[in-house]
Amino acid sequence: MKISQPTEKPIVAGNKPSAANAKSAPAASLQARSAAAEGTRSAGVAVTVSALARTLDANNAGEAPDVDLGKVQTVRAAIADGTYVVNPGVIADKLLANAQEMLQRQTSI
Repeated sequence: MKISQPTEKPIVAGNKPSAANAKSAPAASLQARSAAAEGTRSAGVAVTVSALARTLDANNAGEAPDVDLGKVQTVRAAIADGTYVVNPGVIADKLLANAQEMLQRQTSI
């Protein structure tokens, strides 16, 4: 499983609202969402989803859960029993591969 930073969404740093401007925060948030939606609309790219794609999505919506609950229970039981084994070599390999991929993306930009 790869965990990476989405590149299409900007990261906005801001200050925590003080007690004085806490009441205006919802209005500012609404304005920010409106501006973001407006920027998205003005991209000029029209996307359409075919009827077949909608049908396939509707048919498969309830079939596969997002999380394999059986696997979660197995891992929980192994952790509780003290039999869960972590392979540090695999973790290190994946960390290095992820770092290398991120560095390659930065150099290609």
